[in-house]
Amino acid sequence: AGFAGGDARCGKEGVAEDECEGGGSWRTKRRKVGASARDDSGARAKVEEIRDNGDGELDRRSVERVEAGMEAGTGTGADSVVERGRTAAEQDGEELVELVDANRLIIRRGLVPNMRTDGYCLVNKALLATLLQELSSSGAGSAGGMRPSIEQVANVAALPGAVGSVAMPDIHCGYGFAIGNVAAIDVDAPGAVVSPGGVGFDINCGVRLLRSEVMLEELLRRDGRKQRQLADVLFANVPAGVGTRSALRCSRARLEELLTRGMLALDELHDGVWPEDRAHCEEGGCIAAADARCVSERAKTRGIGQLGTLGAGNHYAEVQAVDEIYDAAAARAMGITRVGQICVMIHTGSRGLGHQVCTDYLKQIDAHLAEHPPSQPLNDRQLACVPVASPLGSAYLGAMNAAANFAFCNRSFIAAQVRRSFEQVFGASARELGMHVIYDVCHNIAKRETHKLSDGRTVAALVHRKGATRAFPPGHPSLPPAYQRCGQPVLVGGSMGTSSYVLTGTQRAMELTFGSTCHGAGRQLSRSKALHSLAPDEVLAALAARGVELRMHNKKLVAEEACEAYKNIHDVVDVCEAAGISSKCFRLRPIAVIKG
Repeated sequence: AGFAGGDARCGKEGVAEDECEGGGSWRTKRRKVGASARDDSGARAKVEEIRDNGDGELDRRSVERVEAGMEAGTGTGADSVVERGRTAAEQDGEELVELVDANRLIIRRGLVPNMRTDGYCLVNKALLATLLQELSSSGAGSAGGMRPSIEQVANVAALPGAVGSVAMPDIHCGYGFAIGNVAAIDVDAPGAVVSPGGVGFDINCGVRLLRSEVMLEELLRRDGRKQRQLADVLFANVPAGVGTRSALRCSRARLEELLTRGMLALDELHDGVWPEDRAHCEEGGCIAAADARCVSERAKTRGIGQLGTLGAGNHYAEVQAVDEIYDAAAARAMGITRVGQICVMIHTGSRGLGHQVCTDYLKQIDAHLAEHPPSQPLNDRQLACVPVASPLGSAYLGAMNAAANFAFCNRSFIAAQVRRSFEQVFGASARELGMHVIYDVCHNIAKRETHKLSDGRTVAALVHRKGATRAFPPGHPSLPPAYQRCGQPVLVGGSMGTSSYVLTGTQRAMELTFGSTCHGAGRQLSRSKALHSLAPDEVLAALAARGVELRMHNKKLVAEEACEAYKNIHDVVDVCEAAGISSKCFRLRPIAVIKG
């Protein structure tokens, strides 16, 4: 259960699920536990009958009619996106997959067996076309055993206890859950489950944003000398790359404390980690339900030498300049007052420790399901799950929360290295440079929250956010005092060389998406396709033309991480704003990028 085969990098430390190409890797590993991802008898056969009933291809006329509906800005009369073979799919006179307005695609109960709720995807015309391309090229299932995103959203809606399955506009297929899929499980429902696939392998992969009082013109003086110097110093000080080891020394006892207490254990511990940082982190940088005893020795061994390291793939530390301010009052609350102000965005997670936690529990859950088959077969074996209240479910959540705490601490140590790098380059202390944390958000996590459903019920939900960011509104009790009026900062990282955004959470997100929004651009080309279709030299030339200094250990990543491999970040953010689930606050453009 997990990563192996195919693309060998998928099994290495520091490479997260959404950083892996897939290829044959997923199917290869699943066969090792006795069946391929498409061996689900019964339920799977019914899914194929529903989806294929022929050659599984989309009717181009149907696609054109949906696109025409999008151009008209209405879903009224829009035809089904997916066809059951060559025939329009209907249930009780309604299309099963239909554009209900300019930005929402509904996936109604009945598309796959046992759906407990409708699913939704947030789209615009361009993003819908990408989803349709993924679906039409997948045949009866996506390459490597991963299903197309639309089917994955529907399959998640069939999990026991599911009361919502929503896809953000940056969605792309992933392990079990699509990346960008948010699912809410009513923990009080009979058999309510937790699924590691709904969190992913890089537990609490997330983003931290630091601001500063340094201005862009200071970096660009003397033909960009300080810009290049800062890139070099950051590259030297922030360990990056697969298998990278940290210069920090951490005892096993200290690791246990970090897993249990998260950033609460960092006060006065390390130069460059400020006690006030955690006030501007999701959950205060500490998830209280963590249980280090549930983390295996193998996971601890993998993680103990990786504190303060970036990893590889799509992880980065990026120097950015404020490019445009949309909401001056909200930006001011975050310490952003001027275009040209320099910030640093850090994107990484729990490294090998989190990867091992996910791998360990997928193996245990697979073994449990083999001995105790569920009364309702899963539509996809990659959705392996156990009841939330079971001993195994509780143990996974305890270990997942401990890995999340590790990730908060990992980003804290990297932030400390960033502060020291600025001190070296600018000859002033980090406090004099105003290098405060704006916010730190998770985007691979499952958390207990209270939500009100469309039918008026209020439920205690376990919200799985996989490649999605929490987006709580103004006045929410979970927010720090500084953000009570403007709403939660939402950090949306762009692809290499493109803009990033800071958004704010809204009440509409609570109503539509369980308080969630996008987390980035989202891949549209697999890594192998990017390598075959993009020339590294051309990518480097394009970055140089944009004035971006790139420092990277593995030059192979140049093509894999090129902006052309990702969706248009502006489209993604515009859809989120149009749907009302988050509001633009300010935009950032890259100045220097540090990668593995």
